[in-house]
Parts: sequence; structure tokens; C-alpha cells
Amino acid sequence: MKAYLGVDVGSVSTNLALVSEEEEVLDYIYIRTKGNPIQAVQQGLKELKAKVPESYQVLGAGATGSARQLTGVLIGADAVKNEITAHAVGALQLFPGVQTVLEIGGQDSKIIIIRNGIVVDFAMNTVCAAGTGSFLDHQAERLNIPIEHFGDLALRSKNPVRIAGRCGVFAESDMIHKQQTGHCLEDIIAGLCQALVRNYLNNVGKGKDIKPPIVFQGGVAANKGIRAAFEKVLQTEILVSPYHGVMGAIGAALLAKEAVKKTGRTCFKGFQASDLNYYARSFECSGCANHCEVVQIFVDDQVLARWGDRCGKWSMGTGSKFVAS
Repeated sequence: MKAYLGVDVGSVSTNLALVSEEEEVLDYIYIRTKGNPIQAVQQGLKELKAKVPESYQVLGAGATGSARQLTGVLIGADAVKNEITAHAVGALQLFPGVQTVLEIGGQDSKIIIIRNGIVVDFAMNTVCAAGTGSFLDHQAERLNIPIEHFGDLALRSKNPVRIAGRCGVFAESDMIHKQQTGHCLEDIIAGLCQALVRNYLNNVGKGKDIKPPIVFQGGVAANKGIRAAFEKVLQTEILVSPYHGVMGAIGAALLAKEAVKKTGRTCFKGFQASDLNYYARSFECSGCANHCEVVQIFVDDQVLARWGDRCGKWSMGTGSKFVAS
């Protein structure tokens, strides 16, 4: 079986997906990044290798997410693309007529407007955690409820309370106040879901032409309460793929297929990249007033890549003589 690999590394989760030449999803991995993207990518490669038959031949690899540059170096990516492009490509593959993509991850959220298969507008929110999955995780922990049960409890609500959702700190204070005034748990949870949706639409979705079909992606798409809140406000069905948590990785795999088709070769290092001794170091360049922080990626004692400098003095060359002090 010939396949293409996509890797999406974010601040909260690291996702890997294998897509066939016929562009069907063959397998995928969803794990926590835990603040160590290098270890997460290597762990993901090991787990994916253990899951798939040895007969699988990976013809190319793509990287996306906030750590896409790093990931591209680790795996030898043929395509390194931003999250907007990867999520749009993934959504279009599974829902060809999609016009709006709602994506909520652990630390950020985004909206992508698509018309006739082309991205025409987008927006991202990386400032306030009130509109992201980390906000729900934190509140679930405070309420002593597994996040997996959050959506089911929200759907049981008969009278959702209104919780201030513009700020994570205010939302938490308001939730505590509602607890102290005797509101039941289901109504509070449903209120939190609605607050997150209001925050998302008032910030990320502000001024956007949101039209159906609408696809909901990201880890938060597993939350039935959030999906129901979106459907109530937007008054339309919200589509959720079985692969909602790894759509960026699927898009990266499809982009890798396109890149390899153009070049006729791949840079993918293979699953054995999980066994290499990668590590990162950084230093501050004093060559000019910018004082850029230059990040270097090593395997053993060899510099593989570096970035972060504005002028290209460091990133345009590699070699052992450029080791940080």
C-alpha cells in the first residue's frame, strides 16, 4: 500500500495521518504534545509504525501546525504549509462543497471562508483562551468532570445559564457565581458551551460571511454541547467528520502528495526518524540591532537547520561551525 504522511504539531496535540494514493484516510494518531514537540513527533511516528502493516510505503510527507518548521526538519517534509491551508485542503477532501470551516483547537481557533473550492477569507484568534479548548479543559477540571462527558451533560440542560464569555477570567468567576447561587451542573455546562460559541463568533467570526455547508474541526468538535450551541446560533446543521481532530494532518498529507507529484521525489526520512537524537538550541545574534533569537536543530552534533534571523545570515547555511555558545 502506497501512502502519504501528514503531521500537524500544535501546542496541545500532535496528529499524524496516512492518506492513500486514492486520497482516502488509512490511519491516524492523536496524541498530546505536552510541551515537547520533538518527542511528540517521534512518539507519533513510533505509534503509527506499530499500527500499520510493514507493506505500507510512504511516498511523501507534509508538515503543518505551529511547529511546522521544526516538524519539517525532523521528518524530512516535502510540503510545509500553514494551518489555514492544511485545514482547508482537509475539509475540501471530505466535504467538497464546504463554504465555512470552524476550527477550535487547544490554544487557538480559526475560521476559514471557502468559495468554489478556494480560500477567500480567514481569521485566527490567539489572544484570549475563552474561545479555545484549553478553557473547557480548565473548567472541566474545576468542576471535577472528565472533559469527555462535557458535551453529553450540556445536552441534558433544560435551562442553560448565561455566562460572560468575552474573557476567560470573567467567565470562570461568573461560573463560580452561578454555582454558588444554586444552578444545576448541566445548566452551568451548557452555559459555558454557549459562552465559548458567543466568544468565537464575536471575535474570530466577526464580520465573516458564514454560509452553509459548515464544517466543524479541531479537538473541540468532539464536544456535542459546542456543536449544538453553534447549530442553535447559526440555525443550520454543523457537519463534523469522524477525523475532526486530525484534519490538519490529513490536509498536510494531501499537500505532500501534490508536492511529490511535481518533484518526482521525496525528502521523507522514514519512520526511523523516531530513533534519531534530535535536540534544539538557540542563541541571540549580536550582529545588528535586531538581536534575533536564532533556533538551531541538531541531530547528534550536526546542525540540520536554523531559523529566526531576519537577514538570513544564519538560516542560509548549516554546519558544525555554527554551534551556539
